[in-house]
Amino acid sequence: MTDHVQIARIQVLSPDFEALRTESGQQGFRFMDRLISDWTNGLNAFCQPGETFFGAFENGRLVGVGGLNRDPYLQAHAIGRLRHVYVLSARRRQGIGRALVERLLTEAQGVFDQVRLRTQTEEAGAFYVSCGFRPIRDATATHALEFGAKNWN
Repeated sequence: MTDHVQIARIQVLSPDFEALRTESGQQGFRFMDRLISDWTNGLNAFCQPGETFFGAFENGRLVGVGGLNRDPYLQAHAIGRLRHVYVLSARRRQGIGRALVERLLTEAQGVFDQVRLRTQTEEAGAFYVSCGFRPIRDATATHALEFGAKNWN
């Protein structure tokens, strides 16, 4: 990753999100729309115990985001979920996504026993496998990482 990229906690959605929302929508992804809507209406602002949301900033400009929630699809409080991880296409393959995921997993350790996620593309699936996740067959997730069985850190 380049030295001028910083990973920082986000507590307020800023106008910088519009570039990510627009690009992700053009690529057929609607999860950034859902992120903004859920945050604005209070359904998900990553503020429950163990939850957090980070941005990747390059020279002060938001180029990527990612969050950690308690998994809303399961009743188990010890299971987290990576949500809304997105990096602008021009900034991919430069370590920014990996830095976001590693920071989120660091935050998850000690709070969650397992972290799950759902991805829609093979490319993203391969990325998460390279971050230590394993593919799973589940109605609500495509990948999972168990901290006791993970060798990511």
